[in-house]
Amino acid sequence: MQKFQPEPWLRGTHSEIPATPRAVLHALELAQEDLVFWCGELSDQELIANPSGLPSIAFHLRHIARSLDRLLTYAEGRQLDERQLQALSGEANPQCTHSEIYSELSAALTESSARILKLGENADSLNQQRTVGRMNLPTTVAGLLVHIADHTQRHVGQAITTAKMLIAERR
Repeated sequence: MQKFQPEPWLRGTHSEIPATPRAVLHALELAQEDLVFWCGELSDQELIANPSGLPSIAFHLRHIARSLDRLLTYAEGRQLDERQLQALSGEANPQCTHSEIYSELSAALTESSARILKLGENADSLNQQRTVGRMNLPTTVAGLLVHIADHTQRHVGQAITTAKMLIAERR
């Protein structure tokens, strides 16, 4: 398996927007590319498998998609609604197909990128205060954006590690 182009941050894209949202967009692009590359050919059963008791790849992909929505809601200065809270409780549901999980992930990444671009239109807005969760923990728009990149990449790494384990089990 080989990749044939530089990582998104080295492609010179999104140069018109401030550095923080640009880096987050690059992280999401890399996440999508890596997940398709490492997990895209896995079967439905492999996506929901729990090798050695690890969370399934489906969980990680669903969690990435849904956490992007939640974190961006906070970045936009809003609190979570009932739909988002219900979606949170369904992330570990193993009943899904490859098509369903990748459709949800792709839609979430596309929508999240548009929301990030909107947040990045004004560099001054990146320092605006925000709160997170029921405890209203303090942060900023930029803090949330950086966490989106970190959190997404953390789950991408876990999904890739699990995929590598499943691929090795085939042999």
